[in-house]
This record gives sequence, C-alpha cells and structure tokens, in this order.
Amino acid sequence: MNIEFYIAKRLVHGDERKKSLSGPIIKIAVAGIALGLAVMILAVSIVTGFKQEIRNKVIGFGSHIQIVNFDTNFSYETKPISKNQEFIPEIKQIPGVRHIQPFGTKAGIISTREDIQGVVLKGIDATFDWTFFEQNMVDGKSLTINEYGTSNEAVISSSVASLLRLNVGDDFAMFFVQDPPRARRFTISGIYDTGLEELDRLFVLADLRHIQRLNDWEEDQVSGFEILLHDYDNLDAAVDRVDDLAGYVFTSDLGRLRVISISDKYPQFFDWLELLDMNVLVILSLMVIVAGFNMVSGLLILILERTGMIGILKAMGLENPRLRKIFLYQSAFLIAKGLFWGNLIGIGIALFQQYTGLIRLDQASYFISTVPINLSITHLFLLNAGTMIITVAMLIIPSYIIGRISPEKTIRFD
Repeated sequence: MNIEFYIAKRLVHGDERKKSLSGPIIKIAVAGIALGLAVMILAVSIVTGFKQEIRNKVIGFGSHIQIVNFDTNFSYETKPISKNQEFIPEIKQIPGVRHIQPFGTKAGIISTREDIQGVVLKGIDATFDWTFFEQNMVDGKSLTINEYGTSNEAVISSSVASLLRLNVGDDFAMFFVQDPPRARRFTISGIYDTGLEELDRLFVLADLRHIQRLNDWEEDQVSGFEILLHDYDNLDAAVDRVDDLAGYVFTSDLGRLRVISISDKYPQFFDWLELLDMNVLVILSLMVIVAGFNMVSGLLILILERTGMIGILKAMGLENPRLRKIFLYQSAFLIAKGLFWGNLIGIGIALFQQYTGLIRLDQASYFISTVPINLSITHLFLLNAGTMIITVAMLIIPSYIIGRISPEKTIRFD
C-alpha cells in the first residue's frame, strides 16, 4: 500500500480541512488554477481559430500549391504552360491532395459610366472547386461554365460591387492594356464577401477561355495549376512531393516549371499569423507562473499547518522524501480539482461562442465577423498536462522546508 498517497488523500477529503486556516487559501489557489487554465484554453482556441480562418481565406484565393512557368514573376501577367501534363495523374495520387485545377490570371480595369477600378481577372474552367466562394457568396450564384461556349458571366466581390455601384445582373466592361488594347463585357452572376479586403478588391472570376483569347493562347494553354490539400499541416510535405514531380519538368520552349506554396505567394499574411504565436506563448507562460505561485503559497501554508503531523510521522521513522511526497500528492489532487473546473469553464465558454457567435468583431479590422473558436483535443491535453507537470515541479523546492521541521520541537509544542 502507498502510505503517502493514502495520507494525502485523507488530507484532501478530510472534514477537518474545511474548518482549518488553510481552507480559504487553498480555495483561492484552486480558483487561480481554474481561472488560469480557462484563460489558456480560450487564448489558444481563439488564436488558432483566427489563424485557421484567415489562412483558409487566403488559400481560397490561391490554393495550397501552385505550379506555374518558371519565368513567371509575381505579377498577374503570366507565361503559359500546357494544360496536358504527364504529372497530373501522379499528383492526384499524392496523399493529402484533394483537388487540382487549371487557372489563368490577367490584370485589367473595370470601367463603368462613373467609376473605374483595377482588378485581376482570374480564369477558371468547369473543374473549379467552388466550395470556398459558395460559402462566402452573399448574393447571386457561381458562374456556369460548360464546354459548348464561352461564358460571359463573372463573380465579383462586394467591395468592388460597392465601389462601382454594381449589383447581380448588371453588365460591366473590362479593359486590358496590351497591344492592341482589348475589352470584354461581363454580366455579374454572383457577389462574394470573404472579409479579406486586400484580396476581395483584387479578384474577379470568369471563364478561363477569355484569358486564352486575350493572350492569343492555344486552347490547352493556362497560367498554371492550383492544388488543394485536405490539411494545411501537410503543406510542406506535399510541396516537396509536387516539386519532385513537376519542378524539373521542361516546357515546350525549354523553360521549366516552378512550384509555389501559398505561404511563399502571400508571405505578408503568413508572417503576420506567425507573430500571433508569440502572444499565445506570453499568455500561457504568465498563467502557468501565476498558478504555480498560487500553489507554492498554498503548499507552504499546508506544511506549516501540519507541522505536528510531520513531527509525529518523522518520530515514527518516515523519511523526508516520503513526507514531501505526501504534500506533493496533496497538491496534485488540488491542482487536478482546479484543472477540472478550468476545463469546465474554458470549454463551456468556447463551445457557447462557437455555436452562438455571440461575441462579434468588426470585420473591416479583423477580417472576420465573430470571434473564431478552434477546440482541439491535442491542445486541451497539452495544456492540462503541461499545467500539471510545471506546477507540481514548481512545488518540489518549497517542499524541502519539511526537512527543517524538528520532531522533538513540534511534538513538545503540541
């Protein structure tokens, strides 16, 4: 029988503790741990949720991975590559790849009777994955593309529609600066709003065949391919696999292909999101330190209150290390109680926000309309385990005060 564990359990659940001096102090320490864990759960779930939402919006515009002509710079005037590539079936077999689709881009200017706006025409075909834009469609519908003719429909953002005072069903002309200059007229079939203003103002979706004709490309020529993954966490591994298959392929004009990840294409967004991790680290560190010091003060009071018991146990032959284990076990019980209530409060608030969206945000400032929540079992386990381990570890040194307690003095005092 583990005598230290048994004594610690009796100390925790005994009725005499409720009447003792340490009772209120221990409750405060447990409350501190509960509040600290609740704050940590909310901080991690909100920050990871925010990162996930913004990341998904950026990926919606540019996919996880793009394959383009190696000579293509970071402008939207691209050099074409053939749509018929031998590596396409092999890429589809890469674990984690969800979809692959061709695309084309071309810069242009939308002109109405009173306003003009520079945008990028993104050409898509019938294989385009509309999941992201349909989730953010605020009016109308996605454009219809078939193999029988070029569609003159277009999907624009609510930002562009507001600037140019356009609605679903309206026509607009788009002009392209080239030699000779050319123009196309489109009819708005849908309006989307992702909240990511920098990209919303940029992209207009239309039939890929418009870009092919504007650039005098062949029917099988495109700007490149977009590859969508099931999980962003697999991005680096997928980029390596795609680069092995496509990165060394030569085009018909002896050019090469280049593989670009979404984090390389839009580094300003992903570098900004990485900075948020530092904020979370600071919050977690402060909460754990506060919880640890709360328990240190609680442990010292527990030890001082039980000096008589310590003296008796020492007189009976119980060594200092075993006495320390009693109070460390007792502290662990109390920490576990605090973790239980912290989980209950933190997860409860997070789930309430996730399903109700009660706390709203200014979308113009934060790019999303409600506080996002991303509850992860892994994060919860690490927070609980880390708090327990670090807090108990902080109690080891203070527990050495037991070695200074003299049996004869404490027994004589009692």
